[in-house]
Amino acid sequence: MKLNPYLMFNGNCADAFKFYEKVLGARILTMMTYGDTEACKDSPPAMRDKVIHGRITIDGQVVMASDAPSDRYNTPKGMTLTLSVEQPAEAERVFHALEDGGTVTMPIQETFWAKRFGMLTDRFGTPWMINCEKAQM
Repeated sequence: MKLNPYLMFNGNCADAFKFYEKVLGARILTMMTYGDTEACKDSPPAMRDKVIHGRITIDGQVVMASDAPSDRYNTPKGMTLTLSVEQPAEAERVFHALEDGGTVTMPIQETFWAKRFGMLTDRFGTPWMINCEKAQM
């Protein structure tokens, strides 16, 4: 059994995937549009170039996503994607790249459990925690 997050975007899934590819070294595996499928005939014309199903890997972990029709999109609540990194410098790099155009909820800093930890929502509406843990006691 595997557990994979599935993200819903408000029409900018392709842009988000390309951004994650650049910033996180993600690899785009699938990016199928509504127009590529039978759903095309039942979709509004504005949705035809939007992503109906996408898959990326981030360091071997699969994340799936799509663009929700505007009347079905909800801002993510009650969930956060967490990136665990080994080095503080990498935590800083990733955090600052993801914060570009986004909203920081907790600046990246040292905490009692982490060399670096920060929280933000990126420009695409995805909430993130960046965590670089201290050695376990």
